Amino acid sequence: MSVKFRRALLVLPMTIGSASTLAQTPVNFDANADAPIIVTAARTELPANALPMTIDVLDNATLTQQVAIGGSVVDAVSALTPSFSPTRQKLSGAGETLRGRSPLYAINGIPQSAPLRDGARDGFTIDPFFVDRVEVIYGSNALQGIGGTGGIVNQVTVGPAQHDGISGRVMVQGNADSGFSSDGIGGKVAGLIGWRGGRFDATVGAAFHKRGVYYDGKGRRIGADLTQGETQDSRSWSVFGRFGYALSDTARLDLMLSRFELEGEGDYVPENGDYTIDLPTTSVRGTPPGKSATNRTESAALTLTDSDLWGGSLMAQLFWNRSRDTYGGEPVIAGEQFIATFQDASIAPFGSLFDQSQNRSRKYGGKLSYERKVPGLEALTATLGLDVLYDATEQRLIATDRSWVPPTDYRSIAPFAQFNLALLNDKLRLAGGLRYEDVKISIDDYTTLASYGGFDVSGGTPRFSDTLFNGGVILEPVAGLRAYASYAEGYTVPDVGRIARAVNSAGVDIDDYVNINPIVSNNREIGIEAKRGPLDASAAYFWSTSKNGSLLVRTGGVFEVQRQRVEIEGLEINLSAKTPLPGLLLSAGYAHLIGRTDGSGDGIDTVDRDLDGANISPDRLNLAASYRSGPFSARVQTLFFLSRKFERTPGNFSDTYAFDGYDVTDVGLRYETGFGALTLAAQNIFDTFYIDYYTQTVRPTDNAHFFAGRGRNFTFGWDYRF
Repeated sequence: MSVKFRRALLVLPMTIGSASTLAQTPVNFDANADAPIIVTAARTELPANALPMTIDVLDNATLTQQVAIGGSVVDAVSALTPSFSPTRQKLSGAGETLRGRSPLYAINGIPQSAPLRDGARDGFTIDPFFVDRVEVIYGSNALQGIGGTGGIVNQVTVGPAQHDGISGRVMVQGNADSGFSSDGIGGKVAGLIGWRGGRFDATVGAAFHKRGVYYDGKGRRIGADLTQGETQDSRSWSVFGRFGYALSDTARLDLMLSRFELEGEGDYVPENGDYTIDLPTTSVRGTPPGKSATNRTESAALTLTDSDLWGGSLMAQLFWNRSRDTYGGEPVIAGEQFIATFQDASIAPFGSLFDQSQNRSRKYGGKLSYERKVPGLEALTATLGLDVLYDATEQRLIATDRSWVPPTDYRSIAPFAQFNLALLNDKLRLAGGLRYEDVKISIDDYTTLASYGGFDVSGGTPRFSDTLFNGGVILEPVAGLRAYASYAEGYTVPDVGRIARAVNSAGVDIDDYVNINPIVSNNREIGIEAKRGPLDASAAYFWSTSKNGSLLVRTGGVFEVQRQRVEIEGLEINLSAKTPLPGLLLSAGYAHLIGRTDGSGDGIDTVDRDLDGANISPDRLNLAASYRSGPFSARVQTLFFLSRKFERTPGNFSDTYAFDGYDVTDVGLRYETGFGALTLAAQNIFDTFYIDYYTQTVRPTDNAHFFAGRGRNFTFGWDYRF
């Protein structure tokens, strides 16, 4: 344990004892505010306080408020989660991590991530209008299978109509920068209608969102990232359907369908900045080459639940998911490595060939779990289940119809068992379980691009299996005071696509290519929580290691994978308190992370280099005040991203990337009228100018990608529910 963390842990008890604020907890004036929270992503019907892990739930009111400010579920989660990276405000989520590792995004448990070739678009796969709440489970775990090394972000869609007849929701929003520039104006319209009649219910909806150009704190257009894609100057369509039938008083069959597409308008091209004088990349009118960056995702799930089957509860789900992520092209510029990647003299003279890529991923599978108290030992709750997943992914160059990443198939069969034993009248709980993963990856013979040497690579079917364990203890001596300690293992595969496409030598056989070995990460955690009277406080210390981790390292103009040992440790503190003023809640949250890796290449399995901003988030302090009185509610929040330095070369303290730090303040107002709610949100209300975190810590000298963050902008809306 580092000296910094020993000091932090010494201060921790005094912090909790004296503080009266808190960050993440939303204002909740419902009569059922103290009701147990059931988190579906945890694969159990036990309440969250019976589980040895850190869990946050963004309810509908909180999510709606944060989406009005930031515009997306990713922005909402990032704003309320101190150990989540600041968002890049781009379509790509590359470098956005939770506790220093990539989270698994899911919709009703359906995985949205594509780990075989991580295109980093999994945060934009459904319009937030159709999301009822978001469940965030922190730390490495295998609860949902592959991909949860940083945690799980599960988006639970809106539920069925609650009463017979018709119900629904209509929302209209407008957004503008502080100068109300004509090209900075955007808007959104969305509608949802539900009907219930007897045992059958149906809910359908559609949303259209037009986003304008983003402006920074100095009134300049923010630069467009043509390759990775933008949310600015874009439009998105989303349709949603949910259809249910009650088979009995306890059993239900549910079908969910969703389609989401976001496409750039293609009205602007970037103009280089100058990092030496902090002049960011900007955008000017122009027509980008090729097709605009686009994100398209379709999901379907058929779910059977029965809350009283043989004394227990059953959940069975079949799901299907398909995505097409198109990446934009950049003008051909001689000498640029990322452009040279697509060059092939057998097709066109070097320096004249334009191309762009598209990730194509298709997955389907099933989830089965059954939970009940063990007969004769009612204090023991057991959950047994089986997960099956098939994923097929390929990355093609669409202008010349070439394969950049060969078609890759992934198959996983994973039985699991979880147990939770309540002792001493539920004051003490012991939890634990295991999951056995049997995985096969299949890649046919292929040839790399000419820029990698055009080598013939022998395909193969590498396999691996592993048993992943978890366990923990929860102590709750009195209601509202809880402590826990836990150990959990999660796993993913490295970005197989990046590894396969970058083979640059002859005689490689995929079966013997050790870099495809899985990444098994563990999460050891101790935490305490106090929810008594006006105070809601929690603190968690965690440390996570992976012996054969996976890092994104920029080589030339593209990012490739390096397999290195990774160690991460962190401290999270969240505090909140109701004040003597009725309706006023003050809150604060803090996260401190340290990440190290083996960057010396000396063959010794030690960590000697800082993780950079592509792999770990900065320290952060969140402060907020929420108020509600009658029909009026408001929230003011300030996010402080704290400065830090990243040592790039082991032992060379002069070779660093420095993050200057910055802070932004957001405001959200809501007033309930007799005919819907009027909302006004302001992001970055003080119009702070800053260079974003990813730019400062990953590409600080790249004038073509020297991006500023978004300045002050306003969102005004009307939200009517019936």
